Amino acid sequence: MRSIDPKKLSIAELQQILVGSIAPRPIALVSTIDAKGIANLAPYSFFNVFSSNPPLLIFSSNRRGNDNTTKDTLCNVSLNSEVVINVVTVDIVRQATLASINYPSDVSEFEKAGFTTLESDIVKPFRVKESPVQFECKVRMVYHLGSGPGAGNLILCDIKKIHLAESIFNEKNQIEPDKIRLIGRLGRAFYTQTGGDSLFRIVQPVGQIGIGFDNLPDQIKYSHILSGNDLAALASVEEIKTLSDPDERVIRIVKDNHLKKAEKIKQIHQLAKEALSNGNIAKAWDILLSGNYI
Repeated sequence: MRSIDPKKLSIAELQQILVGSIAPRPIALVSTIDAKGIANLAPYSFFNVFSSNPPLLIFSSNRRGNDNTTKDTLCNVSLNSEVVINVVTVDIVRQATLASINYPSDVSEFEKAGFTTLESDIVKPFRVKESPVQFECKVRMVYHLGSGPGAGNLILCDIKKIHLAESIFNEKNQIEPDKIRLIGRLGRAFYTQTGGDSLFRIVQPVGQIGIGFDNLPDQIKYSHILSGNDLAALASVEEIKTLSDPDERVIRIVKDNHLKKAEKIKQIHQLAKEALSNGNIAKAWDILLSGNYI
């Protein structure tokens, strides 16, 4: 067995040991709002419930390890002491990872990640419509653990109102794990879920600024075939590259005069979906761009 003095490790080395061994961790998709009214959204896996009486949630917005800066969430909490904590499920996890990108402060992650805003009843920050559980909270206090890279800032949140989707309950009026299908964070690019296949990978490269949902072509964004997770994968690329080699399967579909345009688009999007299911985002884009010949 390895015995390690944490003081002898770099912040990055210690971080990987902590997140790899203390897992799975629930994910808080935290909504805040800044002084200009711009909605901010960010996922945090240093998160849990710590009290039922009073109902209290805590998450930590850590200082960045590479440059010691703090996130917009912490700044916004300091301004108005209000948050909405939304749970992350298998249906929206890819979108949640897109919201983790370090977009400029004047950019709303709701728009970039393709989430829908819902007015809250008590606090100013918006709820995430796609999340089946939303906690409206007042911030009790922020406890700063340090001033160096990687230092945590514990944000203690008093739950003031809870919103729950009917679809997550079983016949005994209990939240059913296989219905809510919550996501847990592990180390590196690994995640787990409470239903179905328990382990899968999502790679969101650090420092890569995705184009976001708002920059997806309308024909793709409003697809009846591609899911929110599919669109989030497509929206994670830094740019839409020029097609160099059209996909032959798509060309055959395009040239098929027996197919109506809607059917051609459906088949092309299905091919792209298959590529995305195999983790091949670049191939999915090639397929979709080949469809521009319709």
